[in-house]
Amino acid sequence: MEQILQTTYLWLKAGHVIFVIFWMAGLFMLPRYFVYHQEADPGSAEEARWVDREAKLRKIILTPSMIMVWVFGVALAFAGNWWVAPWLHTKLLFVVALTGYHGWLVSYAKKLAKGERTLTGKKLRLLNEVPGLAAAVIVVLVVVKPF
Repeated sequence: MEQILQTTYLWLKAGHVIFVIFWMAGLFMLPRYFVYHQEADPGSAEEARWVDREAKLRKIILTPSMIMVWVFGVALAFAGNWWVAPWLHTKLLFVVALTGYHGWLVSYAKKLAKGERTLTGKKLRLLNEVPGLAAAVIVVLVVVKPF
C-alpha cells in the first residue's frame, strides 16, 4: 500500500510541475503579446491577429494550466499532509496572488480586444516581471522550506 501511495505522490508531483511550467510560460507570454498588440495600429488586421493569439493562449494554455496547477497542488497538499506547514501557507499566498494576476491579465486582454489601451508598453514590460519574482519565491519556499 505504501508503494502505491508513493507512486501516486510522484505522479501528482510530476503533473503539478508540468502544469506549473505551462502556466508560467503563459504568464510570461501574454504581457509580451500585449506589448506587440498595443504597437499595432487600432483596427488593423495585425491588431485582429493579436486579439486572436491572445484568446488562444488564454483558452488553450493559460487557464487550463492554472486549473490543473490548483488540482494537482491541492492533491499534493493532501497526499503530503502539509496543511499545517507554514511554508505551504506562504506559498499559497503567492499562488493566490499569481491567480489574481492571471485574472487581471485576462481582463486586460478583453479590454485590449475592445480597443481600450490603458497601459503603456513600458508598464506592460514591467508587469512581465511579476511571475518570475513570484516563481522565485515559490521555488525557495518549496525546496528550502525556510519555516
